[in-house]
Amino acid sequence: MHQKVLVIGSNSFSGASFVRFLRDQPSLEIVGVSRSSPPLNPFAPHQWPSEKTQADYAFHQMDLRSDLDAIVALAADRSVTHVVNFAAQGMVAESWLKPEDWYHTNTLSTIMLHDRLRKLPSLQKYVHVSTPEVYGSTEGPILESRSYNPSTPYATSRAACDMSLHNFFENYGFPVVWTRAANVYGPGQQIYRVIPRMIMAILTGKKLQLHGGGLSVRSFIHIGDVAAATWAIAKEAEPGNIYHLSTDRFISIRDLVALVCRCMGEVFEQHVEEAPERDGKDAAYLLNADKARKEFNWSPSVSLEEGIAETIAWAREHFETLRTLPLHYIHKA
Repeated sequence: MHQKVLVIGSNSFSGASFVRFLRDQPSLEIVGVSRSSPPLNPFAPHQWPSEKTQADYAFHQMDLRSDLDAIVALAADRSVTHVVNFAAQGMVAESWLKPEDWYHTNTLSTIMLHDRLRKLPSLQKYVHVSTPEVYGSTEGPILESRSYNPSTPYATSRAACDMSLHNFFENYGFPVVWTRAANVYGPGQQIYRVIPRMIMAILTGKKLQLHGGGLSVRSFIHIGDVAAATWAIAKEAEPGNIYHLSTDRFISIRDLVALVCRCMGEVFEQHVEEAPERDGKDAAYLLNADKARKEFNWSPSVSLEEGIAETIAWAREHFETLRTLPLHYIHKA
């Protein structure tokens, strides 16, 4: 069956990596929408050459907050069958500084999008890429039935949208499924994220700040594994379901940074410095991903060591470009 996929947030790391995965699949038409212009080549995995590429890809620069009518008109004109939405205002700590931007994008504009999409006759599945931040800190691997308990403006903005989607599913039969992935990483990720930031700190002789000593615990999953699971969910999942995407390996940020140092032959103590913990930082996000594994015969295939080595190679390849960029996040309203 010929499927037509609209990827919203297609220039984000996760969105661009997902488009790259889709372009290697047969019988697809892919349309991307993002508020940002096409990124520099190191951050554009959907533009990297591949011998497997089969599907065409068309990009439209549109902002969810100001171009909603145009986005929905594009979806209708293309008779899209699947919408996968990666668009969100990210960054947890910064959401405290100007929370209205996070609520405007992640809550209000996205709910307005859903209200338009539910009237789209061609739509078969809407995949909402959510976040485990909506659960707050967890004490053990949790199931998808865990209640919402957000602790930051970012998390609350995402939880409010997720709750609205539950309403849309129950009242309208809106064909939504949710994904909530552990911390994604891999080649092409923005260098203010922890793994590429640590790599670049080493390559440029700078130090990484370990907030709270780096004691918070996470799982890190390669973006290629997430992309494969996301497409399986888009094709096969029954509406109304939530899926966790995670490895079974949980690691503190401190130990993760130490692993990056070892992979690069460097001494941990020479490249880090401790800093105060950030406001509202959750101690752990630990997800049970058995549901996705069982229903889609899926499992993560890239080990953390393999993925870090791949990301180091990417950073070295594009070092002359990456070294000119800031290691910190710059907010775009």
